[in-house]
Amino acid sequence: MPSAAFWRAWSIWAVSMTVTFTTMGYTAAHPLSGKLAADFGAAGIDNVVGLVFILVFASVGSFLAWKRPRNPIGWLLSASGLAYPVAGSGTLLAHFPRALALANWLGWFYLLGLGLCVFVVLLFPTGHLPSRRWRPATWLAGAGLGGWALGNLLAPTTLTASSPMRNPLGVTGTAGSVFTFIAVGGAVLTATASLVAALSMTLRYRHAQTTERAQLKWLVYAGAVLVAAVLISLGPVAWVLGPGSATTDVQNAMTSGAAAVVPVAIGIAVMRYRLYDIDRIVSRTVAYAIVTGLLVGVYGGLVLLATGVLRLHASVAVAVATLVAAALFSPVRRRVQHKVDRRFNRERYDADETVAAFAGRLKDAVDFDTVRYELASVVQTALEPARLWVWTSQRD
Repeated sequence: MPSAAFWRAWSIWAVSMTVTFTTMGYTAAHPLSGKLAADFGAAGIDNVVGLVFILVFASVGSFLAWKRPRNPIGWLLSASGLAYPVAGSGTLLAHFPRALALANWLGWFYLLGLGLCVFVVLLFPTGHLPSRRWRPATWLAGAGLGGWALGNLLAPTTLTASSPMRNPLGVTGTAGSVFTFIAVGGAVLTATASLVAALSMTLRYRHAQTTERAQLKWLVYAGAVLVAAVLISLGPVAWVLGPGSATTDVQNAMTSGAAAVVPVAIGIAVMRYRLYDIDRIVSRTVAYAIVTGLLVGVYGGLVLLATGVLRLHASVAVAVATLVAAALFSPVRRRVQHKVDRRFNRERYDADETVAAFAGRLKDAVDFDTVRYELASVVQTALEPARLWVWTSQRD
């Protein structure tokens, strides 16, 4: 018989999926056009990216809430995954002229979902704050999120719309100005709380044990992937493709896809599934990024040299540069991987050196107690287990 946590968690998931597919299905059957299509992002690739984003957040959140119901991280991710389709349902309401103001008003739910992620960072990975001294950080995040919600709920105009529209629930006069100020202040407080949450992770890592450090590395890795995707989309992608809708689509796909990596990393860390693979993943990611950068530089340099200095035909220059880059890939990757592993996957090298030293010390050892002590010391150094026992069997 499924538990109560199972029904609660997957009920939230079902609601998120129902709202998402209803909005997408109706919009596919009745496409928006003109300014409405631009305002509500009713493009095909936006729908696909949004679906992946919502599906990952909602699914990971529901799974964690089911398997770890006492850890609030799963419930927070589920709520965040629900906030996005609620905001996206404005696309559905935009088809009806009388509901256009409400459709724009729903846009603030996007930031509500992002604000909940601040609590995820504060509580990650145990579901508890690093210490009681961090309680003011949760109050700050709660005040910011509450102020943002209250301000958007009752401000005279919709604050998240591309052009100001009347808020169907808004109040006018001095009170309306106050609610607008509360919304802006709430956004500032939430942004401040996110910085405090990042600081809490740094301090938590300094005092964490081996397992918790590996969990924190997963979230840091996902955050680094997200930052790299944003920088690449704003830099090289925008420079190569130039302004236009195609560039915007690629940028949205890159940033949203990278953001979807974050809940996956959280799920792996909380469930501790293949937890210690993070060092290998980080070293491989850094190594391939360096190799890619080096080979792109070599390729571009050879093409410029062949066409600009040697005056070779462009097709010949491209072919030669491609062959050289392909030939250099394996040796460059091996050397770079070796260097990167020594920095980011140091435990494996330290373990190998420890075992080699252990074998050298015990080459001529005959005392049983010495062997047992050395074995326990090597295992403790190389693997850092929480507990260690050595069973021995002696025969007469």
